[in-house]
Amino acid sequence: MIEEAKKKKYPMYYTYVLLSLRDNKFYVGYTSDIRKRLKMHKNGLVVSTKSRGEFKLIYCEICLNKYDALDRERYFKTGFGRRFLNNRLKNFLK
Repeated sequence: MIEEAKKKKYPMYYTYVLLSLRDNKFYVGYTSDIRKRLKMHKNGLVVSTKSRGEFKLIYCEICLNKYDALDRERYFKTGFGRRFLNNRLKNFLK
């Protein structure tokens, strides 16, 4: 499906999770340009992450609809969403 979306030029939206290497906490966001957004985080251009040091991308989901990506971002910021992420990434987070 993803390859089909790329061929047909459907816009793709990314819900992503970063791990702060300074405080070991998650940052959850969404974007339509994951490479550009990660560079912004790295260069301290994102207000909510610039004081939290370096980040590592640890999880990403792709949606073909902006509102699906936004809904997923909101879910990841809930207690159930955090639990999902901790279970999904349990081997990485050991």
